[in-house]
Amino acid sequence: MAQTTPNHTQTVSGWAAHDSSGKMTPYVFKRRENGVNDVTIKVLYCGMCHTDLHHVRNDWGITMYPCVPGHEITGLITKVGKDVAKFKVGDKVGVGCLAASCLNCEFCKTSQENYCDQIQFTYNGIFWDGSVTYGGYSKMLVADQRYVVRVPENLPMDAAAPMLCAGITVYSPMKDSNLLDSTTSSKKVGIIGLGGLGHVGVKFAKAFGHHVTIISTSPSKEKEAKNRLGADDFIVSTDPSQMKAKVRTLDFILDTVSAHHSLGPYLELLKVEGTLHIVGAPDKPMDLPAFPLIFGKRTVKGSMTGGMIETQEMMDMCGKYNITCDIEMVTPDQINEALQRLANNDVRYRFVIDIAGKSSRL
Repeated sequence: MAQTTPNHTQTVSGWAAHDSSGKMTPYVFKRRENGVNDVTIKVLYCGMCHTDLHHVRNDWGITMYPCVPGHEITGLITKVGKDVAKFKVGDKVGVGCLAASCLNCEFCKTSQENYCDQIQFTYNGIFWDGSVTYGGYSKMLVADQRYVVRVPENLPMDAAAPMLCAGITVYSPMKDSNLLDSTTSSKKVGIIGLGGLGHVGVKFAKAFGHHVTIISTSPSKEKEAKNRLGADDFIVSTDPSQMKAKVRTLDFILDTVSAHHSLGPYLELLKVEGTLHIVGAPDKPMDLPAFPLIFGKRTVKGSMTGGMIETQEMMDMCGKYNITCDIEMVTPDQINEALQRLANNDVRYRFVIDIAGKSSRL
């Protein structure tokens, strides 16, 4: 691996962490020249994901420093390679978690690139040329057209940015469970956690015509869940009487919580043959008792982000239903403060960095 190759001739300014303190500082580095299948993107906005925090602090022991995070990127195309047919200069586009894959395995061939065993991510990955990938906390990005999506014209680029990770992460399970169309049968959907993922889950599930129940440890979130986001019901998961009253009432539960918890009480909320789908990633194993599975013929499964066709489909769906993230904008000089607030879960619901400055607002 290498930070650069001879093809890396473009000087770019960004923000990087250089050690496990996670402190972000201005950083000047090199990006590759725009290749035949590449597009060059002027970065306007970049969402801040919890994954960024884990990487800059080396929580998972895999960080390659210096680390330029960011995989929720929106911007404008400034250059296209000669073999690029999907995009033109000036297009509004987004880049999510994926930078490269093998292109030849069963998953790449069925647009499930995110499950390719050679997948490389937008940052802290190794690109095809052997260089370390740097993410969207930077002024400019070069990306292979196969890992770029179009942002619908009606969506604001700032609030659309987190959809490249948070949006596809919750959309994919809903598609997998046939929840995109309620014209034949509206379902009872439960969402555990009302954070960056959960609030987007509510918006999708309501747009698709389902009855939505938020399941949370925080009673204070009920008013916001119902009045602001349109949830139909609210369960305080620490209240045994509320949990008991809702046993066998839900068809599907999306678990977005990254803190350690037992799945048993939530499985009891599912109807017979119901599904609990995990997208949160606790750092310790979850408790999974057998009896709620056995006596309810229930399924527990998980997923990560989505393939490129599915990600474009998700963005188009956002355009159709005018779905975006609820965001708090920060400037680059506020990145460290925002990361600390993110660690404290002090954000409703996603931070987005205004990379290009307020004049870029589209």
